[in-house]
Amino acid sequence: MEGKAIIFSAPSGAGKTTIVHSLLDRIPSLRFSISATTRPKRPTEIDGRDYHFLSLQDFQSKKASHELLEWEEVYEDTFYGTLKSEVERIWNEGNHVIFDVDVKGGKRLKNILGSQALSIFVKVKGKEVLRERLKMRNTESEEVLNMRINKAAQEMEEEIHFDKVVLNENLDDAINEAETFVKKFIAQIG
Repeated sequence: MEGKAIIFSAPSGAGKTTIVHSLLDRIPSLRFSISATTRPKRPTEIDGRDYHFLSLQDFQSKKASHELLEWEEVYEDTFYGTLKSEVERIWNEGNHVIFDVDVKGGKRLKNILGSQALSIFVKVKGKEVLRERLKMRNTESEEVLNMRINKAAQEMEEEIHFDKVVLNENLDDAINEAETFVKKFIAQIG
């Protein structure tokens, strides 16, 4: 059986990671695609669980040898990508893959995977909401926070390129709506 792919994208702070983790708990056939990145590991993160943390040189090597399904330079010298081996492993186990990726990565994955994938954009009411959520994380400097907010404002225009849009104003409602979309897509034949 070839599995399906569920792609979640959103501006930073919209809540896509929380929604993805909730769906992993609710839908037994979903498996998380762990992205590769060159960004520094945060203190609470574990290599191979949260991300595959790679040096810039290792990432460039995987790019050159076509080991990445997609990749993106999100910030200067900060790359994120999807390892082909990660997706193949999940499908070979008879499961469906779920992605938590940035907006450009989500669009690229949808273009590559076509009708085998459902792309879902998670949004909030406005960039003020994103700023508050990112500030509450307390993981970035003010400079990085401003960079993320400016990028998020541009990304919010991209929802038209996704199959479904989930407004995360109330987290429980957003999770339930996302679950409905995903279960319906998985149940489709073909």
